[in-house]
Amino acid sequence: MPLDLPYRATILTGLAWFKAMDFRFQISGQENVPRTGGAVLAINHISYLDFIMAGYGAHPSRRLVRFMAKRETFDHPVSGPLMRSYHHISVDRSEGVASYRNAVDYLRRGEVVGVFPEATISRSFEIKDLKSGAVRLAAEAEVPLIPLILWGSQRIMTKDHPKDFSRGKTIAVTVGDPLHPTGENAVAETAELKATMARLLDDTIAAYPAQEQPPGSWWLPARLGGSAPTPEQAKELDAAELRERAAKRAAKRTK
Repeated sequence: MPLDLPYRATILTGLAWFKAMDFRFQISGQENVPRTGGAVLAINHISYLDFIMAGYGAHPSRRLVRFMAKRETFDHPVSGPLMRSYHHISVDRSEGVASYRNAVDYLRRGEVVGVFPEATISRSFEIKDLKSGAVRLAAEAEVPLIPLILWGSQRIMTKDHPKDFSRGKTIAVTVGDPLHPTGENAVAETAELKATMARLLDDTIAAYPAQEQPPGSWWLPARLGGSAPTPEQAKELDAAELRERAAKRAAKRTK
């Protein structure tokens, strides 16, 4: 196993930042992250800081999470060297099989692999449709699939809203009971994972300090009295974003 000195140094820096920001962590189910052996963490995606917060959820078990992240993060001149030094897993959509095999190898070597099965940040803060990769990884490597729910990180840094680094926010991390997919029906098992994550999300929101999410809050789902986009509206915003990106790429090619 790698010594992970850069990773461990970054964790210490992160812990110091948490203290400086006076974050109040509300963690439950942390005992569900195994202290040894491989496991897949299936994490909801609500902010740009979810890597950090989900990693903190595994900290009580003294586990380092190897996150699967898009290749562009590894290509970046600043984040790339860091991602490689942390032994995270590059996901190249054009070479998806290689990324998948790499993750299976990590799991079989006893690593904890972090996956965001929604693939992109949820603008509605609800659980989006999930990709089946998390289920298939856990089934093939014969390791537990552990749902992990984050709440509160979207208040700091997410899509369509200004950053807010004011102090004293509560960050909730809920780790669910392990699932044990067989891979025989990845579609059905992914649906089970989504239902489990949705239930855990509702439980996490219900336990979150009410004074920090008053009715009408932009970070609260519409069905719970917040002003976040509905899942249907969020899909339209996601589609518009994809169209805008495609137009920019096309414009670059014509220059």
